[in-house]
Amino acid sequence: MSKKINVLPVILCGGSGSRLWPLSRTNFPKQFLVLSGNASLFQQAISRFYGIVNSDIQIKKPLIVTNEEHRFIVLEQLRELKEISAQLILEPEARNTAPALTLAALQATYAGEDPVLVVTPADQIIKDEDAFNKSIKKAIQVAELGSIAVLGIAPDSPETGFGYIMRQGNAGKYGEYNVKQFVEKPDLVIAQRYLENPNFTWNSGIFVLKASVWLDALKFFRSDIYSATQLSFEKLSKDGQFIRPEKKLFNKIPSESIDYAVIESCPNSKFQINVIELNAGWNDLGSWHAVWKDSEKDGLNNFASGDVIMENTNNSYINASHRLVCASDVNNLIIVETADAILIANRETSQSVKKIFSKLQSHKREERVSHRKVFRPWGWFDVIDEGEKFKVKKIGVNPGASLSLQRHLKRAEHWVVIKGTAEILNNNQVLTLTENQSTYIPIGIKHRLSNPGSVPLEIIEVQSGSYLGEDDIERFEDIYGRK
Repeated sequence: MSKKINVLPVILCGGSGSRLWPLSRTNFPKQFLVLSGNASLFQQAISRFYGIVNSDIQIKKPLIVTNEEHRFIVLEQLRELKEISAQLILEPEARNTAPALTLAALQATYAGEDPVLVVTPADQIIKDEDAFNKSIKKAIQVAELGSIAVLGIAPDSPETGFGYIMRQGNAGKYGEYNVKQFVEKPDLVIAQRYLENPNFTWNSGIFVLKASVWLDALKFFRSDIYSATQLSFEKLSKDGQFIRPEKKLFNKIPSESIDYAVIESCPNSKFQINVIELNAGWNDLGSWHAVWKDSEKDGLNNFASGDVIMENTNNSYINASHRLVCASDVNNLIIVETADAILIANRETSQSVKKIFSKLQSHKREERVSHRKVFRPWGWFDVIDEGEKFKVKKIGVNPGASLSLQRHLKRAEHWVVIKGTAEILNNNQVLTLTENQSTYIPIGIKHRLSNPGSVPLEIIEVQSGSYLGEDDIERFEDIYGRK
């Protein structure tokens, strides 16, 4: 019996939230959005690996590399998958994909093993999972022999937003081609030329290679990134399923992508690199135009979600989250409505949303960073209204979850239960409240809100005081390790 190939899925779960603003934000980037089906892009990315198991392949527990700020969103979305568990490497700061993959490779080889890493972004659509599985299995076989395999997408349009791979020669045993060169994002004329040439594919950003091969290649091409990442990894700390590289050392790592650091230098080097075609309905959803293109549309080429009324509207994408949105006599528009922002853009040039995102950053607008509804490890809160010396929130607490034991020095709070059962510690008094019951938390009093029940708890919180910022919290105990 042949030995099984150990395969470690590595999910790169970063992102700034700029391309699909205002649905995506810095604290809630696009991989956590549900844009296709009933699962988020991240949930789809991690779930599809469980279709590639066969007699030759053994899938190890996935490794997710994500930002420290996103850890509880990842855990909540993993919890919804129920039967899937994973380890999380938490980056204290974004340093691009090369350091992220290096952390994963160091963790993969820490106990003397050398699995094949299947490295994928968390924010792509794959419609034909059977075709994906077949291509990945071929790539795993190629990688087991010591090569680097990258999945290439046969282009169906002259796309100027993707990098391209140029292949050469004949296909090998597993359908792999040698890579001649990688090509940067072309202009429209050159992209049209690539479209007509079968030797060019889009670069999917999905790589399959042994952990040791990545580390050897990184040492060869970018020893500075390797050394700095290794120093940070050697001083890591572990907290349950969280793996944290040392923060100060990690922040000194040069920021670089997998492609620029290693992959684009591999052709004509000592590192063998192959491309395997992926024909599986792939889409990286890199713009609202791409989302529109991937969506199911009506007879006038429109996609609508939410409370939307259209009249003489064509070729448009309209997403209403909170309010009625009406469109009349318009064409080729992107309209995205959220609780705190509305985007209206030309569909064909919707890549320019990144410029709006940059302006929001320069103006220090909170709408760039977070939604009005903010997720926490215990649940979420939504700021319904606020004004001078008052703020009204709707708060949701997951079953069995609890907020920290805390107090506020500048605000008082009134809590009214609207759904479920609340257990409240209020100045050493323990209260159990159900729907329509309430309590008052004076300034400076220690308190805690918990959900002892099996259904979500929802309350209305009315804050009043001289300062209502989120940083007016003094924590005494917290099961999530926050300070």
